[in-house]
Amino acid sequence: MMHTVIRRSSGWTSLNLTEIWRYRELLLFFAWRDILVRYKQTVIGVVWALIRPAISLAVLVFVFSRLAKLPSDGVPYPLLALAGLLPWQLFSNGFGESSAAILGGSSMISKIYFPRIIAPLSATIGSLVDLVITFGLVTVLMLYFGFKPGWQIAALPFFIALCMVFTCGLGVLFSALIVKYRDLRHVIPFVLQIGLYVSPVGFSSSIVPARYQLLYSINPMVSIIDGFRWSLLGTKPPDPVALAIGTGVTILSLVVGAFYFKRTEREFADII
Repeated sequence: MMHTVIRRSSGWTSLNLTEIWRYRELLLFFAWRDILVRYKQTVIGVVWALIRPAISLAVLVFVFSRLAKLPSDGVPYPLLALAGLLPWQLFSNGFGESSAAILGGSSMISKIYFPRIIAPLSATIGSLVDLVITFGLVTVLMLYFGFKPGWQIAALPFFIALCMVFTCGLGVLFSALIVKYRDLRHVIPFVLQIGLYVSPVGFSSSIVPARYQLLYSINPMVSIIDGFRWSLLGTKPPDPVALAIGTGVTILSLVVGAFYFKRTEREFADII
């Protein structure tokens, strides 16, 4: 009979990235399972991935364009808002699912061994499917308004990857925190709702006063959203300083999240 021996390690070796690679097929299986579960018992299936951003877009158009009459950087406001919704929904869906992954999979985690970090990571990967589907809505609007992406579209994979790294970092961190502090489950939806209006989803980041721009860029979603808009619509590119700060915070969130997760995962089975 084969046994898996778990030894305590420290430093970078505690992350055991080679083990995650060995379990890559399980990672993809969990991601595919999450996708099937999300749409399997719904009447209209993946259409929900289009309905949700469409409703959010309608609300943003009414609030920020019709009522507040905010500028839209020379592009039709629906396109500006939808280009901001793309990365925001990738983040919010992935973060919401991954932060609950450990607690939601408690029955399996307490019985069998696999790298626990796979659970939140797979939940984050599943959110990419919604992004791909929503791109269909973006394509329709761009055709309607006569917009064609320029050479900047080549930079879009970078901003998608940056958004995924930020989502993974926070998702891994909070999936471990929620095991110990259960009240955080109720705080996350509230924080995401506030974040939707604080991040430049429904407006251009250029309206933020210059003296606050540096502080505002600490939120990685600012440069990510600006990057999506620049890649798709050819608007003003992200400020290099803001992008550097946002990228630094993104990498920091992943490192902190991974180390905290690995430090606390040995307690999961006992606490759950």
